[in-house]
Amino acid sequence: MGVQFIEVEDHFIGQRIDNFLLARLKGVPKSRVYKVLRKGEVRVNKSRVKPEYRLRSGDIVRVPPITVSTTKPLVAPSQSLSRYLLDNILFENDGFLVVNKPSGLAVHGGSGVSLGLIEALRQLRPEQKMLELVHRLDRETSGCVMIAKKRSALKYLQDLLREKDRIEKTYQALVLGRWPKRRHQVDAPLRKSEEQNGGRVVRVKSDGKPSLTRFSVVESFHVEPHSLTLVQAVPVTGRTHQIRVHAQYVGHSLVGDEKYGDDELNKLFKSYGVNRLFLHAMSLRIPCMEGGDDIVVNAPLESSLNRALESLRRIQVQ
Repeated sequence: MGVQFIEVEDHFIGQRIDNFLLARLKGVPKSRVYKVLRKGEVRVNKSRVKPEYRLRSGDIVRVPPITVSTTKPLVAPSQSLSRYLLDNILFENDGFLVVNKPSGLAVHGGSGVSLGLIEALRQLRPEQKMLELVHRLDRETSGCVMIAKKRSALKYLQDLLREKDRIEKTYQALVLGRWPKRRHQVDAPLRKSEEQNGGRVVRVKSDGKPSLTRFSVVESFHVEPHSLTLVQAVPVTGRTHQIRVHAQYVGHSLVGDEKYGDDELNKLFKSYGVNRLFLHAMSLRIPCMEGGDDIVVNAPLESSLNRALESLRRIQVQ
């Protein structure tokens, strides 16, 4: 492919030039993209730019000839996943949508994952010029995920996420033990590190980033000889694995948590139908971009989690 001259459309205004190129040069290593930027082979309005340059309306981007490596074809979402995603769009306007992500589906591909939520949605909506993740959920966690359809909406929502309490994200979690009703929050710094196998682990460390989660009790259960508590959790900060680690830190790890939980007890509670991490992003409250009332989005629990709660309730009345 020869030299390309691409005029920047309005929905790309504000995007960094390096991200703009990476999205268009599929199969080209990041190192190669940054090399052509560094050498000045990429030009914007005939001038050299740095990777952090943000595109403006009407910019003309010169992209040099770059050999694209042969890549595997895109993995298409199955019929069942396609149907699930289309049926579980909880909210949509001109700027963004919210989907109820199922447990087990990563938000994006990579690191051995061939297909994630964002790749599936892009294939289901090929006419949509832009679909970008606003934030992330762990693969094991279900519930509300925001997807931007415009650059302006992406910037607006991500700016809100950087400010405490501007977007309220509420989760439901089932934890081991009886959660004290007087424990309304966990305020403990978190530090992320890499494991030898390449995975991530998060621990409470004095030199970690400030992290705050608010908790409230919804319902309590007793399964002889163990207690369980259904809690609502509102992460004021947005650290990796924050709810899971904060709960484990105060002695109430999440049911089904294979990284931070109790393996023996997790096996026991599988008999009650809890075969996954019991953590669900149940609702979002988002300030409206145009002003007016907040946008409130609610995601129903997956049927497997509802069945597990019903089983626990039946045990209580026996």
